[in-house]
Amino acid sequence: MRILLNSLVLLCLCLLSLPGEAKKLYKYQDETGGWHYTDKLPTAEKSKEIKLEVRQLKVATKQRVSLKQVGEKRQPEFVIRNDYFGPVEVEVAFSEQDNVQAKPALPRKFVVQPGVSKPLFGLGAIDEFQGWRYALSYRYSLGEPTARHNTQAIYIPPFASYKKFQISQAFNGPFSHTDEQNKYAVDLAMPEGSEVHAARAGVVMSLENDYFKGGIDKQAYKERANSITILHDDGSMAVYAHLQVDRAQVYAGMRIGVGQLIAYSGNTGFSSGPHLHFAVQVNQGMSLVSVPFKFSDNQGKLSQPKAGQWLSGFDVSQ
Repeated sequence: MRILLNSLVLLCLCLLSLPGEAKKLYKYQDETGGWHYTDKLPTAEKSKEIKLEVRQLKVATKQRVSLKQVGEKRQPEFVIRNDYFGPVEVEVAFSEQDNVQAKPALPRKFVVQPGVSKPLFGLGAIDEFQGWRYALSYRYSLGEPTARHNTQAIYIPPFASYKKFQISQAFNGPFSHTDEQNKYAVDLAMPEGSEVHAARAGVVMSLENDYFKGGIDKQAYKERANSITILHDDGSMAVYAHLQVDRAQVYAGMRIGVGQLIAYSGNTGFSSGPHLHFAVQVNQGMSLVSVPFKFSDNQGKLSQPKAGQWLSGFDVSQ
């Protein structure tokens, strides 16, 4: 009897599993007081003149959903581990199948809450007197498949109350808002280090905080953006992307109030310049799809974001 188990993970929202990379991050302050991040060690002469901090980074996306075998070798069962702080939908299928069957039958989709699921399916030989072999694959998407975005939900501009920023790219923007994940996204032109506040209350489902480079090479940078994903009560998720390295003000699993400081804007990942990328997404058919939303002003008036529009932050407590 020969049993094979392979795991093929197809991730949404730019979370492809990659080999680990160990890098050093050098942080220094120039003569004008500005802070810089680089993976290149400043020259010895320069190092004497500046305040230098060094930290070790492991810049690799994390495999947060995994298929695990439990039970006996001849009658294996499988559980799914979900390390996100919110639900995921997982589809499991045979990629190779010889004299083996699953109960319940595969392919099948499962909704898995945070943590380790109960046994979801088992395998066994069709003919117990013959050898059997198999390989399994799985893919997943963040979010409940039944989630429906509340079209009346209020989103405040995602920055400090005393600031104004312009929308550089809105819905269906020609540069990067052309696919389903980003069709209804908004880019706000913000200098690096600007405060980013929660547009709507929720729970931090996941965050990336260790990337420190950006550029317009899509292949090189599309999975290298610092981001925070916040799960809302209706099952939709807000994505705040291109954030500054190592400046997240929240942690995964933390409940966030509307208007709360969560991070600082940056220029990490696939980006042509410093800005904040903001989108609201739901899981539709095992894919993340962006949905339209409206920003509120301080008078409670709702409006669909438009390219070139200036937004003003406001204090929700007043």
